[in-house]
Amino acid sequence: MTQSVNENIATKLAQKPSIQLFKAGTFKLNDLAGLLEVNNLKSQMAEVTVTDNSNGLTVGFFAMQPGVEFEFVYEFVEYKVITKGKIVMRDLQGNKYVAEVGDVILFTPNVTVIFDAESDGEAVYTAHRTADKMFAPK
Repeated sequence: MTQSVNENIATKLAQKPSIQLFKAGTFKLNDLAGLLEVNNLKSQMAEVTVTDNSNGLTVGFFAMQPGVEFEFVYEFVEYKVITKGKIVMRDLQGNKYVAEVGDVILFTPNVTVIFDAESDGEAVYTAHRTADKMFAPK
């Protein structure tokens, strides 16, 4: 199954009726320090397009270890489900949010999020858009 999943990554996952199982580690995550040009950032992610019709949908994997904080502006609806550890973030008003295993974080369009350096966790996410090629699995 892994080989057929990797072949689909180049296009989109939902090409025909099927059940697809993604085992932990199926997708090699990208180092965000280089992609986002944030020195000492210890965070990784990968994403693939599920469907690219007018209601584009992406699934992704995100991990962050203690290091430096970084800011990200969400331009779309996205939610993350914490699967390991915790992800700590703040909004521009300084409100702090700590998401732990089993928690769901919902980001709405046009919101700026600061991911805190103390984060040490992993999440699976879904975004209402097609995947960004910059974050495609290696």
